[in-house]
Amino acid sequence: MKVECASIPDVLVLEPEVFGDARGFFYESYNRKTFAQATGLNVDFVQDNHSRSSKNVLRGLHYQIRQPQGKLVRVTAGEIWDVAVDLRRASPSFGRWTATMLDGASHRMLWIPPGFAHGFVVLSEQAEVLYKSTDYYAPEHERTLLWNDAALAIPWPLGDPAVQPTLTDKDRRGKPLAEAETYP
Repeated sequence: MKVECASIPDVLVLEPEVFGDARGFFYESYNRKTFAQATGLNVDFVQDNHSRSSKNVLRGLHYQIRQPQGKLVRVTAGEIWDVAVDLRRASPSFGRWTATMLDGASHRMLWIPPGFAHGFVVLSEQAEVLYKSTDYYAPEHERTLLWNDAALAIPWPLGDPAVQPTLTDKDRRGKPLAEAETYP
């Protein structure tokens, strides 16, 4: 497994070894030992999540103020632009974001540690996103950071500037960074 640091070093881009031939391909999407050796991290994943979304659907930016979740994100079909925002006040990268293209063809994955808000926008006609998390979903602790907060200035790649993403009410009502609950 190849590992690279994103523009925020705690966020990692992982590329598994893929074995392909005329029949198709095979790769281990997760192996605890390989993950630990490649990243130096010893994490316990407790939940797997799977979403399917259409083009221009934007999910996020979500986080849990208690029971923060580390996430290992991958795409099995389609393409997304995946974003992580550092919400750890003690971090030198507090309030900064990093983004990575993930798609079903490259098999790349993104490790987002606890303490980050996470979201993505779908670039293909459809995308299937799977992610492992290090803590259980706790709706009472879930928070949403405003996806288009001017202070973050995230340039979501929606193509035509007139195109608006498809959002849930929860995502439309997200809090700007200045008002958001953050981590110590």
